Amino acid sequence: MKRNTIIIAAVSAAVVAMVIGISVAGQAAHGPASGVSPVAGASGAPTLLPVAANPITNTSTPPGLTVVGALAENNVDAVTKQPTADRLQVTLKNTSSASLSGFEIYYTMTDATTKQKESYYLPLAGLTLAAGATTDVFFDNQAATNHFAENTYSIYRSSKNQVDFAIEVSAKGVTIAKGTAVKSAGTGEVVGG
Repeated sequence: MKRNTIIIAAVSAAVVAMVIGISVAGQAAHGPASGVSPVAGASGAPTLLPVAANPITNTSTPPGLTVVGALAENNVDAVTKQPTADRLQVTLKNTSSASLSGFEIYYTMTDATTKQKESYYLPLAGLTLAAGATTDVFFDNQAATNHFAENTYSIYRSSKNQVDFAIEVSAKGVTIAKGTAVKSAGTGEVVGG
């Protein structure tokens, strides 16, 4: 009897884990959520869910923030100059005479072949940028400064087609900065590839 109880408990735990994993993957692939929704995925890493609309409400008009560049493949470490794993990387420059804070990002991925779109929003908590400074922000689920959540189930990670990124970054008191990035056709890119 005790052995049957243990087997039933083990099977129940496996079914619950499978349902949670399917639920997270299904939400990411099929159902845009509203608002910010980083949740723990099956591996414990944060998973960022799609949003239905852009929640950024910044109407500031003074210039002061620029997207200097953005990469979605062939990334290079800014310090070591060595190739790193592919991820969305956005380089920001503060062109104003004051420190910037209150950063938010909204980006849309579009599969160039199927035209499928996914949009993501995330406050960039803790990010400040001194006057005249430039910094990189990364979306790769790493626990490090200027590294933020990503959805590992997104079309960026799953599509074999080219994926185009349209990026908007907002900071308090300055106009929204815009940029673009492209992931070429193929999946499973390797470091330096």
